[in-house]
Amino acid sequence: MHWSLRLSIVSSLLLTAACATHQSSSLSAGQDGHRQSLQTMPVTGAPADEMNRLVSRSQMADDVLLRAMAQIGTPYRWGGSSPQTGFDCSGLIGYVFHHSMNIKLPRSTTQMMQIKAPVIERNRLRTGDIVFFATSGGRRVSHAGIYVGDNRFVHAPSTGGKVRIDSLTSPYWSKAYLQAKRYLPDQQLVSL
Repeated sequence: MHWSLRLSIVSSLLLTAACATHQSSSLSAGQDGHRQSLQTMPVTGAPADEMNRLVSRSQMADDVLLRAMAQIGTPYRWGGSSPQTGFDCSGLIGYVFHHSMNIKLPRSTTQMMQIKAPVIERNRLRTGDIVFFATSGGRRVSHAGIYVGDNRFVHAPSTGGKVRIDSLTSPYWSKAYLQAKRYLPDQQLVSL
């Protein structure tokens, strides 16, 4: 789907979703029976019985995308992890995955990158994948964002900045790019 059309659709959905949804902040990973912690979540689907329904990766990715896009414009704050306090890069990712998928991720980008999850080739990125960068040079991760499609990602950039979308093809981000990981499975079983 063309980027501007997708952005228009997402913007419309955000407005609708903001008025129509509520997620309890007291839920923890797996507590509601519908989401799982990252450590126990299958990367690929498991056999289903008649008491389960299949939730597509596409729907999960859309949930992540909507939550991430809703944070655009939120101020950067080192150590921040909520719209009220602001976000740093890992705080934004943790907030989005927790509040859209009820998946609790580690707090730092280094710890996120160490999670045993599929490493994704750059030309195979999908919405919801986490992209990692070495902004200080070398191979040490120092920044991360959420891939939103069309070579773009949403992230909390740096002090004085705001959550925004940037392009992986810009010279700065292209040079700093390290790798991507997929924390959303291709499919997930959800109990009825």
